[in-house]
Amino acid sequence: MNSHSASARPVSPTALNRRRFLGQSSCAGISALPALSTLVNLATTSALAAETGGGYRALVCLLLTGGNDSFNMLPPRGVAEHAEYAQVRQDLALARGDLLPLNPSNAVGRELGLHPSMPELASLFESGRAAFIANVGTLLQADTRKEQVENGSVPVPSGLYSHSDQVEQWQTSLPQTRGGTGWAGRMADLLHSVNADRRLSMNLSLSGSNAWQAGRNNAEYAITTEGAEGLHDYAPPGTPLADVPSIQTRVNSAAVDSQLALVYRNLLQQAFASSRRNAIEAAELFRAATAPELPATLTWPGSHLGDQLKRIARTIAGRDRLGVSRQTFFVEYGGWDHHDEVIANQQGMLREVSEAIGAFQRALEVLGVAENVVLFSVSDFGRSLSSNGRGSDHAWGGNAFVVGGAVKGRRIYGKYPALFADNPLDIGRGRLIPTTSVDQYFAELACWMGVSRTDLSTVLPNIGRFYDPMSASAPMGFLL
Repeated sequence: MNSHSASARPVSPTALNRRRFLGQSSCAGISALPALSTLVNLATTSALAAETGGGYRALVCLLLTGGNDSFNMLPPRGVAEHAEYAQVRQDLALARGDLLPLNPSNAVGRELGLHPSMPELASLFESGRAAFIANVGTLLQADTRKEQVENGSVPVPSGLYSHSDQVEQWQTSLPQTRGGTGWAGRMADLLHSVNADRRLSMNLSLSGSNAWQAGRNNAEYAITTEGAEGLHDYAPPGTPLADVPSIQTRVNSAAVDSQLALVYRNLLQQAFASSRRNAIEAAELFRAATAPELPATLTWPGSHLGDQLKRIARTIAGRDRLGVSRQTFFVEYGGWDHHDEVIANQQGMLREVSEAIGAFQRALEVLGVAENVVLFSVSDFGRSLSSNGRGSDHAWGGNAFVVGGAVKGRRIYGKYPALFADNPLDIGRGRLIPTTSVDQYFAELACWMGVSRTDLSTVLPNIGRFYDPMSASAPMGFLL
């Protein structure tokens, strides 16, 4: 069965409080009455009414699994800073003359460049439609200092340099524990009922099951580059092929609900049969809504990532037919664990990322929704500035990017660190302590989607350690 909307998930560490849904204003200044919809319950289905402003909005999460060497994606370009970078990186350093120049409109304290394989992203940055988040990572305490980490007086994320732990924590925003729901899943628990048609989850994944979109009552609807996958083999064993179409008709019929108790005596069987029928309906809804082709004038790179973002663009084009005003999309691009051949591997992989994002942004502009969709990057962790002789190793803080018409672009957000060896953030081999937490990064995105200030701690339980949700300021300012 295709994953579509609801399945048993771990309980969020912060329980939802019904009273907090009433009369709240969102971080973005949008009037909102968030809602929790219980989509699958063996006994009853309940929902809280919700309304939110801002028209259609969507987030696209691009997970670069393996740990992107992001200080080669966004290295210093100034003469003195590049010399410092080259000294610590040695054989991993890119030549200063090869870097694409960036001209941020805010004061960064140093001149930065972009990897030479990313001209599309550089163009989006220069035109104000992209920004970078500098030295961001999982944290449990604001302003964590080197001596605190070294003497153990400050808590650090569980499994700090572990792929499995860190890739999960970037999705759950719960670095103090293993497991739990994802912050997009918790957001969907609040906002899903804003969508007029709730047969399809507001969370769609091009990369299957994932932690980010897993809530208490909502999960991802998994699709492929070819669209929705229907159910197979749902007829009882031994059913003649001639009878399968009539069985599908009965499964899709609303009248089947009243017959479930007669056909199935077991409550679990009834729930499964109902869920099966809902999955078939969701697939048919998705296929019909996304059937129209995108404008022929749009061109796409011949890569898997390009195909995935093309499918997302096609889904966004069908938003009205799907009856949705809020959606999230998840895309995972693996292979970034470059313990060797960083230079050679990043050259092709960052080119693929840049080309796909450039094509995706052009498509959104043609569709007239460039202001309504934000794509953002995440990765397990940054990588060591020092070389292991062949490549770089697991580290902590790194750089990310956000792209979209709603982004206050041509800016570097957060604090870009000094890169000399044994600097105040270096806890060994150029593993840098983050100066911006993932909670601050994600809070900006959640607020833009319409999460209220009082519900922000439900979506991001640790946000109060880094930002006061009731303050007049935005969490970071790159969207709000």
